[in-house]
This record gives sequence, structure tokens and C-alpha cells, in this order.
Amino acid sequence: MWEAYRNIIRQYSRISLQEERRLIREAKRGGKEQAEELVLRHIGFVIFRIHKRAFPTYVKRFGEDLLSQSIFVLHDRIKTYNLRYYDKEGNFKPVRFVSYIWKFIDGLILMSLRKELQYERFQQEVDWDRFQYSETTDY
Repeated sequence: MWEAYRNIIRQYSRISLQEERRLIREAKRGGKEQAEELVLRHIGFVIFRIHKRAFPTYVKRFGEDLLSQSIFVLHDRIKTYNLRYYDKEGNFKPVRFVSYIWKFIDGLILMSLRKELQYERFQQEVDWDRFQYSETTDY
């Protein structure tokens, strides 16, 4: 499954902080191509986090769904990224986009897996054979 994304990862390698900030700035101004490029450059990181946070059986079952949900999170986080971040002492501190999104991605992975597993448990059929009803019992 993940082989299809290897070409994307090879084609869109890591970029410098200055180039990343330029793409974010232009994406915030409405540049759809820049937003798409930024998302494609971070697909490898998202795949890494999926493999890091989820068990291999869950990656096989839900990996593509997690990746597609993460793409929406990346687009949303581009809009809320603060290009003018200052630390507590008041010094300008540019933060890489990966550092900004990793907790959101991890939270999304865990929340999505929890929902999927709860849904599966809810959808399981009840094994009525384990209940023994006697015909003489009045209910």
C-alpha cells in the first residue's frame, strides 16, 4: 500500500526553513499550489507518524484512512500556523511546520483508531447461541 507514496516522498524531499516559510506565507494568501506542495512535502512525515503510533495490524487496516484524514489536518494547520512566533523572552523563533503539526497528527491517529475500534465493537453481532432459553421460562 505504501509503495504508491514512495514516489511522492522521493519527488518532494525536505526543504529549508526559509523555503517552507515562503510556501506557508503564499498558501495563507490563497496560493493553492503552494499549499498542495507543502502538504506533499510532509506526506513522508505523516506516514512515519502513522507507523510510529499505530500497531502494524492497524496500519494495514486503517492506514490509508488515517493518511487521508491527515491531509485535511495539514491543510487546516497551514491556515493557523503563526509565521511571527516569539518565545517567552520575546525573541523571534521560527518553528518548522513539522514541529507544529506532529502533536495534531498523533492525536488524530489515536482518536481515529479509537473511534474505528469502538465502531467495530458496536457492529459485532451478538452470539445468541450462548444464551440458553428454556421454553418453560415465563418472561
